[in-house]
Amino acid sequence: MRLPQQMYDERLVAPMRQELTKLGVQELRTPEEVDQELKNAKGTTLVVVNSVCGCSARMARPAVAIALQNPIKPDKLTTVFAGQDADATAKARSYFTGYPPSSPQIGLLKDGQLVFMLERWQIESRPADEIAHDLVNAFNRYCGPVVTAA
Repeated sequence: MRLPQQMYDERLVAPMRQELTKLGVQELRTPEEVDQELKNAKGTTLVVVNSVCGCSARMARPAVAIALQNPIKPDKLTTVFAGQDADATAKARSYFTGYPPSSPQIGLLKDGQLVFMLERWQIESRPADEIAHDLVNAFNRYCGPVVTAA
């Protein structure tokens, strides 16, 4: 697998990648990997568009870490890195129908359909715990067991 030209030195970016991968988030670095995980996905899949920006470091990545402490979470956890893996990022964003590209960006898909989105404007001016609260609410709503009336 040949990775495309990257915008930033990988030595700088590696710790930013690891903030998510150490949590069990699977990194998708090519469009093929994105399609393999998202195209016919069953269940719920979190897609984190990671980046080098300050709001990723201060708010988005920490919010994901906090939210993943919730007992109910997505079946799959994935990430792409904007500015580094541009083709994979573009492919992941193609699943975010109706939303313009932003970095960072956090989407939740259920059976391959987008059901929840946090865009940069909803991330950059808020503390990580508030963003995590939004994610936990989405996890509880879309990832939990289906409750039917008796």
